[in-house]
Amino acid sequence: MSDTNTVTAPADAVTGMVGHVLALAVTWTHWDGTPAHVDGRVYTPHKAVRRVADHMVDHLAELEARLAGEETQPDHWHASLVTTDADRAAFTAEDLDEARSRLTRLARIWANRLDALTDEQLDHSPGEGWSFRELAAHLGESVYYADAVGDLS
Repeated sequence: MSDTNTVTAPADAVTGMVGHVLALAVTWTHWDGTPAHVDGRVYTPHKAVRRVADHMVDHLAELEARLAGEETQPDHWHASLVTTDADRAAFTAEDLDEARSRLTRLARIWANRLDALTDEQLDHSPGEGWSFRELAAHLGESVYYADAVGDLS
């Protein structure tokens, strides 16, 4: 068994990721419209929020399908490959409020679902793919999108 002092609880991985993203997003109302170029891709504040939310929705659908004994639906996101006109829009205080509401609610859904699972379900999850514990850790890596935009204060 892992040392609980060094391992992040699955729900904390997701809520911590969202907290990190939103802490950076507070600074994005200062964005000057110049996209960040990271790892051969283009990132903007709206795109970072979109990618985090899409990633959370995609894997939540996977988790729920696997728990229900259903086949998972393949995603058809364009992911970070595409930067839309909407991604290039100014990031306003209202956009920050929307992002805060959207991502906080998604994080709460994830935390409630993960906290309801037993250690056995987290580590030996039904269906094919990562265990649900690994899936939560993977979602924690979504900070990448926000870190690509960075702190714009």
